[in-house]
This record gives sequence, C-alpha cells and structure tokens, in this order.
Amino acid sequence: MTAPSSDSAVVAVELAQLRGELGTGMAEIKGSLALLVDRSNRTDADVARLRQEMEKELTTLRNKVAALESRRFPLPVLSTLAAVAAVVVAIIALWLR
Repeated sequence: MTAPSSDSAVVAVELAQLRGELGTGMAEIKGSLALLVDRSNRTDADVARLRQEMEKELTTLRNKVAALESRRFPLPVLSTLAAVAAVVVAIIALWLR
C-alpha cells in the first residue's frame, strides 16, 4: 500500500472535525427538543388543571344561578293579579255609581 498523501490526511482530519461538530450540533438539537417536549407536557398539564378548575367554578355558578332563578320574584303572576284587581275595582266603581 502506498502512504496516504498529505491532502488525504488533511481531508481525514477535516472529516473528523466535521463529524465532531455534527455530533455536538445534534446533541444540542436533542437537548433543545427535550426541553421543548418537557415544556409542552407541563403546559398540557397546566391547561388540563385550569380546565378542571374552571369546570368546578362553572358548576358552582350554574348552581347559584339555578337557585336564584327558583327564588326570583314572580312578576308575571303579580302583574296578572294586579290587572284582575284593577278590573274588579273598576267594576265595583261602576256598580256603585
């Protein structure tokens, strides 16, 4: 075999350096991706927790609104009674004249 020329030795050294830089770059990318996945998982957990809390509060508010609606003042009934009373008073007033 022939001894490698200086050009091929330089190319081999450059390829080794490039391989090292590529390995380092890939490790940095993997680390960044792992960080993004972790943040995404935490965000998903936070969103799920907030959704549960909001559902609890909405349920509480719905119950309060239902209780208020059941105890509201019966205005239609009172207006009907007032109208009937007005008619009765008008009839009595006409009858007494």
